[in-house]
Amino acid sequence: MNSPTQGSTTFPFDEKRLMQLRRVVDVAPSACGTWAAVAVERLNGDATKYACDLWRISLTADGSEPVQLTRGDSRDVSPRFRHDGALGFLSNRRTGDKESDSKDEEPKPQVWILPAVAGEPVRLTDEAHGVDGFRFARNAGRLAVIAGVIPDVAIERQREAAEERSKKGPSARHYRKMPVKFWDHWLPDETRDAFPHFLLFDGDGGNRRDLTPDAKSEHLVMDGAAFDLANDGRQAVVVTAKPGADRIDDTALLVFDFETGSQKIIGEESCTGLDLPLFSPDGKHIACTRQRRSPERAGKMRLVVFDVASGKGRVIADAWDRWPLPAAWNDDGSSIIATADDEASVGVFAIDVASGRVTRLVDAKAGGTHLGVKLVAGGKRVVGVRSTLIEPPEAWVAELRENSLPLIPARLSGMAEGFGGGIAVVENLEVTSTDGKPVQYFVIRPRDAHGPVPALLWIHGGPIHAWTDLWFFRWNALAAVARGYAIIMPNPRGSTGFGQDFVEGIWGNVWGGQCYEDLMAVADAVAARPDIDAARMAAMGGSFGGYMTNWIGANTGRFRCLVTHASVFSMSGFYGDTDIPAWWLLEIGGAPFRDPVAYDRYSPSLRVHDWKTPTLVIHGEKDYRVGITQGVTLFECLQQQGVDSELLVFPDENHWILKPRNSIAWYQTVFDFLDRHLGHQGA
Repeated sequence: MNSPTQGSTTFPFDEKRLMQLRRVVDVAPSACGTWAAVAVERLNGDATKYACDLWRISLTADGSEPVQLTRGDSRDVSPRFRHDGALGFLSNRRTGDKESDSKDEEPKPQVWILPAVAGEPVRLTDEAHGVDGFRFARNAGRLAVIAGVIPDVAIERQREAAEERSKKGPSARHYRKMPVKFWDHWLPDETRDAFPHFLLFDGDGGNRRDLTPDAKSEHLVMDGAAFDLANDGRQAVVVTAKPGADRIDDTALLVFDFETGSQKIIGEESCTGLDLPLFSPDGKHIACTRQRRSPERAGKMRLVVFDVASGKGRVIADAWDRWPLPAAWNDDGSSIIATADDEASVGVFAIDVASGRVTRLVDAKAGGTHLGVKLVAGGKRVVGVRSTLIEPPEAWVAELRENSLPLIPARLSGMAEGFGGGIAVVENLEVTSTDGKPVQYFVIRPRDAHGPVPALLWIHGGPIHAWTDLWFFRWNALAAVARGYAIIMPNPRGSTGFGQDFVEGIWGNVWGGQCYEDLMAVADAVAARPDIDAARMAAMGGSFGGYMTNWIGANTGRFRCLVTHASVFSMSGFYGDTDIPAWWLLEIGGAPFRDPVAYDRYSPSLRVHDWKTPTLVIHGEKDYRVGITQGVTLFECLQQQGVDSELLVFPDENHWILKPRNSIAWYQTVFDFLDRHLGHQGA
């Protein structure tokens, strides 16, 4: 591997090398079970964005090399097999059709098919606003699609209407209820925009039927995982939404029966959300997640199985204190393959439907994070994408054997480079917090360091989330370790994978309470290590992690410097600024105008006068989750008080910094700031 150079210092791995890595993002096993299609991201020709190719990899031990199936600077993603063995995928590739392809804009994603026998990809759909997700029936010629449709406009006029409204306006948007924006865009206006609809086609893309012709905001929750098509193609299910009593959408399952032409809603409850529906092999049951919400509790994510005929649901494995996410049914419908955060890893489990017994399928000692899990034909193997903190994502396969110990998954494609172990050492540790509860944390440190090294305390977002043994492209530990830093990744109160009581420790207006104590307990433990330079420690975080970094800045001067990204600074100011204020009110427990003093008790803005630590503030201007006003206001307050502070703004980014060149600038600015304030000159 070439060693990139930055400035006068050579590192074995850095942010530029990080951007150049190929990224395995999805795996789909073929119907015959002998091979799988793998979606692999890479930089495009001018390194401005990520293209995605599909590759063929063997699922047998035949020693064959991966074969590239698609090429070009398009994004070929979401591989899925049709019942005849042909490979379907979403792509924004150009077709040569003047009406579909505009020279002035990137084509919208459509469903394409790569024939089972050699041939070029063929487009199956031609949706004016693009396709968001699709499914093939496993054993029948049916295709289900999520795509945008402008209400009350004929299908043949959709493109013309969109172009007309875009060019001739007006540009104003008119709303009668919240929310009005999401993440980095304004939500559709019923008078002008396309809304997600649920569509049904024949397997070859013909005979288009709109199953939700009147849908508007009912299906804004829909994405690639919020619907399913039964194996025989006779039924479909999609998540449907309506405003709840707390002004947050309640979601239920809308089930279609194509034989009878009927449809019905299953699992509808107040202040409840259903998601990730999956039909059983015989189509008689649907597995999904269910979460009930209230101001008092965050609510446990439960696995529920509904009987389609009766509409009655039953919670499965409720005694298991984890949040299972269904990935697949086994072939006979007796168990569900699921993933779950589990003590700082993401494991794969089989959950028996009748008894609720949970069996771990991948050895816990292997660690790692397993995503995109799918069952291979024959029911004896599972595939997916696996990574660790120091190993980039890779396709994997594991055998399912009865009455045997869980196995370590086998790496498949050779797409990812396994250099992390030569640079870094990973430790999975625990410390007792101030209330006697254990708090898990990772230490990732340079393998060949000479003497104590500076440390970076990285605080995760959420707050209901967790650091797991996962390769991160946006906050990559290896890039920092290669420069000679030790990275500390704690899972304080609110982190998933450690039981529901631990999650509940962040719910309500307690953000700056026990979570802060947990972080300081980890910082104390790390500072006591002989291989860590306690005088050169920094704290960093994004989103909720940015909030905690701000709270640290307002409450202690123990860190030499701080980096706060997309952070909440004013609790009351955040209420009207975020894209989902109803969720914020639920999470905090009320509106700021009811009791301003109590509401802002953990607001960094009210303690900023005590802030002395040098700080780098980072924000994306298109961030609607945490508005840029939060970051700019923090910067102004620090500047007004004479605190050594800097502001880094990305006008074209949202809550996350995603564009390759922006990401490189993010890393370089952060490392330059840390190097200067920690007196560090690299490894």
